[in-house]
Amino acid sequence: MEFLIRAALIIDSNSPYHLKKKDILIKNGIIKKIDDNVKFGGQVIEQSGLRVTKGLLDLRSNFNDPGFEHKEDLESGSATAAAGGFTDVVIMPNTQPITASKNAISYFQKWNRDSPVKLHPTAAITINCEGKELTEMIDLHTAGAVAFTDGINPIWHTNILLKSLLYVQKFNGLIINRPEDQMLTAFGNMNEGVVSTGLGMKGMPFIAEEVMIKRDLQLLEYAGGRIHFSMISSSGSVALIKQAKKNGLNVTADVGIHYLLFDESYLTSFDTNYKVNPPYRTEKDRKALIKAVKEGVIDAVVTDHQPHDEECKKLEFDLADFGITGLQTYYSQMLKVFGDETDSIIEKTQLNAKSILGFNQQPIEEGTEACLTFFSPDVAWVFDAATNQSKSENSPFYDEEMKGSVIGIFNDNKLVLN
Repeated sequence: MEFLIRAALIIDSNSPYHLKKKDILIKNGIIKKIDDNVKFGGQVIEQSGLRVTKGLLDLRSNFNDPGFEHKEDLESGSATAAAGGFTDVVIMPNTQPITASKNAISYFQKWNRDSPVKLHPTAAITINCEGKELTEMIDLHTAGAVAFTDGINPIWHTNILLKSLLYVQKFNGLIINRPEDQMLTAFGNMNEGVVSTGLGMKGMPFIAEEVMIKRDLQLLEYAGGRIHFSMISSSGSVALIKQAKKNGLNVTADVGIHYLLFDESYLTSFDTNYKVNPPYRTEKDRKALIKAVKEGVIDAVVTDHQPHDEECKKLEFDLADFGITGLQTYYSQMLKVFGDETDSIIEKTQLNAKSILGFNQQPIEEGTEACLTFFSPDVAWVFDAATNQSKSENSPFYDEEMKGSVIGIFNDNKLVLN
């Protein structure tokens, strides 16, 4: 495997070539040369506005495999990730069976042997993600789990969270929680407010998220350890996390990219592709989330890829499942939110995401192993049946033209071009 990336803007603040337009020669998985006007007679990747960054990592995806392969499996999920520019994907444990054993961890590790997209399984904190009884967390860490979470389910049991924070300190492990007091959101379908009242829908109040964040932060201060809040959706949550960081607590957070694009008003169409959990909240909350990403209060922007078949989405709004796909459209969505700041925001949030997991981050320079994503803001494409790599279509962007395209990825000496 030998190819040249021609005249690409390098986005990597740890590289001596950061924000410089260079040719990059790669041979046998190693960056052999970075220079101007490199002569090369083999395969050349060339595109208007071409950018190169280190391979993208998504901190939150659901591949539904094993157990729900009709929605997504490892093959389709990995193809979708590659099309979205991701070389690494953190997988939630909500499969069937739940990811809570050494065999379940090895299922993903075996896939990684031949795939350019590396899957990093999280392990369940509790048996069957029910929040009642702890899994064998130390054994699961040894087997290769990158973090511990109940995934789409919040950690509702206070003592379980306390014990989890204590146990993972033995190996500096990470607890991920999606904060939601489900007693406050029961039977809810969207954000509680003026829009939900007008539509006659049962609402899900922002306080359900903020109450749990307050609880978790108090437990973190008491017990120590590390906690990561996933899928933050309200301005109040941002304020709590910002203060906790000022107080020196070991806390990080992420937000789904679609929460930076949509607010509750989009649900007036009753399009079930906008039905997500946590729900889209007010325009004020959306702007606060964007500001928090720019300021570094929110560390990472995730895809929250949660594929569903038609039977789960083409229903009355209150009966449809929560969830949206996001891997393949991620770059276009980031470009829509951040515009000219997209390069710097992606670079910053990717550094944060990999740091949260303790991943080795080799800079883009001669002699290092190549793990790269190539993309261009100048290229438009249509997200439709011809380009969609996922088994599912639950996206409000389906059949729309998207600005900004991923050209390809390179990882583990394997090149994938879109």
